[in-house]
This record gives sequence, C-alpha cells and structure tokens, in this order.
Amino acid sequence: MSKDTVHTAEVAAPTGATATPADAGDAGYSKDLKHRHVNMIAIGGAIGTGLFLGAGGRLHTAGPALAAAYLVCGVFAFFVVRALGELVLYRPSSGSFVSYAREFLGEKGAYVAGWMYFLNWSTTGIADITAIALYTHYWSLFTSIPQWVLALVALAVVLAVNLISVKIFGEMEFWFSVVKVATLVAFMGIGIFLLATRHEVDGRAPGLGVITDNGGLLPHGLMPVVIVMQGVIFAYAALELVGVAAGETAEPEKVVPRAVNSIMWRVGLFYVGSVVLLALLLPGSAYSADQSPFVTVLSKIGVSGAGDVMNLVVLTAAMSSLNSGLYSTGRILRSMAMAGSAPKFTARMNRSQVPYGGILLTCGVCVLGVGLNYLVPEQAFEIVLNVASLGVISTWVIIMVCHLVFVRRARAGLLHRPSFRLPGSPVTEIVTIAFLIAVLGLMWNDPEVGRKTVLLVPLIAAALVAGWFGIRNRVARTADQELTGPTK
Repeated sequence: MSKDTVHTAEVAAPTGATATPADAGDAGYSKDLKHRHVNMIAIGGAIGTGLFLGAGGRLHTAGPALAAAYLVCGVFAFFVVRALGELVLYRPSSGSFVSYAREFLGEKGAYVAGWMYFLNWSTTGIADITAIALYTHYWSLFTSIPQWVLALVALAVVLAVNLISVKIFGEMEFWFSVVKVATLVAFMGIGIFLLATRHEVDGRAPGLGVITDNGGLLPHGLMPVVIVMQGVIFAYAALELVGVAAGETAEPEKVVPRAVNSIMWRVGLFYVGSVVLLALLLPGSAYSADQSPFVTVLSKIGVSGAGDVMNLVVLTAAMSSLNSGLYSTGRILRSMAMAGSAPKFTARMNRSQVPYGGILLTCGVCVLGVGLNYLVPEQAFEIVLNVASLGVISTWVIIMVCHLVFVRRARAGLLHRPSFRLPGSPVTEIVTIAFLIAVLGLMWNDPEVGRKTVLLVPLIAAALVAGWFGIRNRVARTADQELTGPTK
C-alpha cells in the first residue's frame, strides 16, 4: 500500500467517512447488504458441513470430549472474529484482512494473505461441489447421473447467483442460514425431549450413563481429540466473511458488533450444545464419518424421512459454503488486483457492481475439481479438504498479526482504536497465534491425513516465493502510480 493510502486510512479512521476509499479495491461497490443479511452470513459461517456431517466421524474418533474441542476452538475463533471486527470498524473494506495486511504488513503480507485465502476457498469450493454431488446421489432420482455432471450443475447455479447482484447473494445466504438454524433448533428440541423423558434410543435410555458406560469422556485417550482439532478449526472456517460483507453494508458500525458478539453464544449453543446432546443420546461408536450424526439419532428412534430431511439440510450447507466462497474470493482478488498482486482481469466489475473477474477465476479452479470428480470420485473430497485447512489457519494467523500491529500503532498515537475492541490485547493475539501454530504442528501426529497436509507447507511456500518474484515489479509500479497519480 502506498504511503498516501496508509495516511488516508489513518487520518480518516476516527471519523469513519472518506470521499475516497482508503483501499482502491473498495471503490464501486453497492451497499445492498442489510443487517439481517450480515447477521445470517455470520451464522452461516459458523454452521456448516463441519457440524452437520463432520461431527459424526469426529465423535466416533474422539468421543464425548469432542465437545471440549469445539468449545476451545470456538473461543479462539471468537477472538479472531472479534479482532477482525475491530479492524472493520476502524476501516470497513471489502478487501477485509487482505486490505489490513497491506496497511499493516506491507504488500508482501497482503500477497500471502490473499493467495492463501484463495487457496482455502478454491479448494473448499471443490470439496463443496463434490459434497453436493455425493449428497444428491442419495436420492434414487439422481443416482444414474455421473458425479461430475452434478458437480458442474451445482457450480453453474451458484455462479449465476453470485454474478447477478450482491443483494441476491445476501438473500440466498439468508435463507440457507435460516434452513440450517431451524434444523438445528428442531433437532435440539427433539434431543432435549428424549433426555427429559428418558425415551430409549437404540434400546438404551439416554443420559450420562451413555458416556460413563462407554469409556467416559476420552474412550480412546487424549491424542484423538488433539488430532481432530484441525477438522474442528476447518468447521469454523468462513467466520471471517463478516469482515468481507461489512464492505457492502451501509452501516457497518451498527451491524458488525452485533454480528460478531452473537457468534460466541451461537457457537456455544449450536456446536457445543449439539455435540453434548449427541454424546448423551448415543455412544461415539454409533456414529460414523459417512452419515450425519443427526440422521443417525433420528433413524434410531424410528423417525421416517429423517434421512431425506437431513440430506437436504447438508446439501443446503454445502451450497451455502460454495456461495460464500465465490462471494469472498471475488472481493479479495479485486483488492489484490488493484494493488498489482493478482491478475488484472480479477479487478473487473459488471453493471451490478459485482467483481466477476475474481469470481470466475475461483470457478476456474473449481472446474478442475469437476475433473477431479471425473477421475477419482471416491477420493476427491478428502484430497482438497486438507489443503483448505492450511488456508484457514494462515488466514486466522494473519488477522491476529495485523491486529497486533494495529494496536501497537494506536498506542503510538498514529491511529484511533474504535470502542469495539478485542479484549486482552496483546496477550489474546499471541495466545491465539500460538494455538493455531500448535494445531498445525500436532497434525504431524496423524500419519494418514495430517502429516501429508503438513508436508504441503514447503511446496506452498515455494510457490508463493516464486509468485512474488514474478509480480513484485508490477506491484512496485502500481504503488508508484498511486504516489504520482494525484500530482499529474
């Protein structure tokens, strides 16, 4: 980011009103996202396939202590979003943490943040379209259609929604989130009723006895709980969408604090509460990775049609994730393109003020995922899911590092912190960063998946270094043009 741009951001921050955006990538957006859109985008980011599908396999592996893993990771996820919320109120930007990385860490920081986020969402997009195809095959009407065809259709539908307008995106995400929340509330109501009435589930009465009679909180020891931390963090991925969406809402100072603060109790209620209920209703061995744990419970009490309903909900969650991924990467890539660190065409916007260039680039990578579904349909989901987790961890670390620099500059009197702040700074940021790095290191203890994922880190680092040397001259020219442009 140029010196003039940084100065503009710092001077303008206290008033919150500037005629010219502090980040050139913020120019041209509409402000069509309402409070209910941003609020439900926050919910949608906190609730996805990581809970609806992934919790089953993790309960089987880690046992009831999985609830503690969700709680611990949820606290750190809240710290990350709270830090991002403070940065958003300092300077709302559709470039979100990439824009803040540019200001506080320089162009190299923005470059790494942006491309790691792109890696996260483009690979998550492949996982999403793969999941959508797998879920659709659940119904006999679609079993004869090849998996790659269903993946391509899903990608085309969500792409069309994203290209029309941000308002359509907001509406679609709003209703996706409504479906997910309504389903969780209904299940939790059923679970509480089963516990209160001691109604038998699979031939046994639910309650604490289900846990104590099946190995306790740690039936397989502590290490399985540690290993599943990677998957739990991935389940919380997309919480940072609140920061991206804030750039397209008219009143971020009102919308963002409410959305961020509500995330914590939602995490406690929906994630931790659901896992506790699941553990009290059936032993961990009754759940599996290939079936939603909610379907498992409902099928054990003879609820007809439970499989169809939950499959529709999980399908909705995957569509929601794909929808959000295209939305966020389009905005992030435009911010990068305006600084010269992404291809020029990703800066382009259509008449509806949608950055279609970045969205199409993400879709291009997802099309490769369609090919993956054609070549190895059984392994496509697992291959890309692990790569995406690296992007999530790096994004969260960069957000916290940006916040550390932000607080340091505020204490030096260079800028003004909003009243909505991350508590406990700088200890909170340092502990969060240490936790995330520790999770990455502990993945080595999982030889089947985690170790292979960690081995990708040097390859990704080499690709980033090579890419930087390829675009650094263009970034420098863009910065010079920003500095000299106003005087011409």
